[in-house]
Amino acid sequence: MPLRDHFHTPISRTFAWEGFHGTWPGMLVGRVRDLLPDGYLAEPRARMGQYFERDIGTSDREELPSPISNIGPGTAMTPQITAEPTVSAEIDIGDQHEYEVLIYDMEREKKLVAAVEFVSPGNKDRAEHRQAFVAKCSTLLQQGISVAIVDIVTHRAGNLYAQLLGELGVSDPSLGTKPPPLYAASCRTKSHQHRNRFDAWAYPVALGQPLPSLPLWYAPDRAVTLDLEGSYEDTCRLLGVE
Repeated sequence: MPLRDHFHTPISRTFAWEGFHGTWPGMLVGRVRDLLPDGYLAEPRARMGQYFERDIGTSDREELPSPISNIGPGTAMTPQITAEPTVSAEIDIGDQHEYEVLIYDMEREKKLVAAVEFVSPGNKDRAEHRQAFVAKCSTLLQQGISVAIVDIVTHRAGNLYAQLLGELGVSDPSLGTKPPPLYAASCRTKSHQHRNRFDAWAYPVALGQPLPSLPLWYAPDRAVTLDLEGSYEDTCRLLGVE
């Protein structure tokens, strides 16, 4: 089935991309779980940006309990004095939503061994956010944790996989002179005879075309196949996206 555009009409008018991105990792976990041997665990993760930072039940009228509420009558109270801040300014934090699948080795005290990162619009909307995403992936790879990147964000330019390669000082000829804005890639590092090797499998993604399958290495000699297309269609059916 073809990849839809979840960031423009008509789909975006009815289905928010946050709901789709929040559901997809769980559907992928359902498929990966059956492929992992005993001793490994796959879990979905979602971290919301500032749009979701308040609890649903929080009210603007809520107040913290007074620290002097139990002081009896006639007791002298010393007013609390707070120093003025040295700087006070409005800033734009941005919506840094994170959606991922994490795979753990339970026999090594739940050690993280692989991660699937679903790119959100906030990861691509400005240079510092792109760099933060790339730095996170680079750190995981340096720790021997395999990383897959899935990017179907149609209203933001840039290729974070290509930027990650630049961070690591390597290149991928398959990207061509202009890296595609939609893509799926899987990366790993491994040590061999006191030398580190980097391997990657990258595929362009296009609207109207099926998604590729990716290898995700959870051990030096063992990998699972990420069925991106199957889990994507599972998500579309569950949410009613046509």
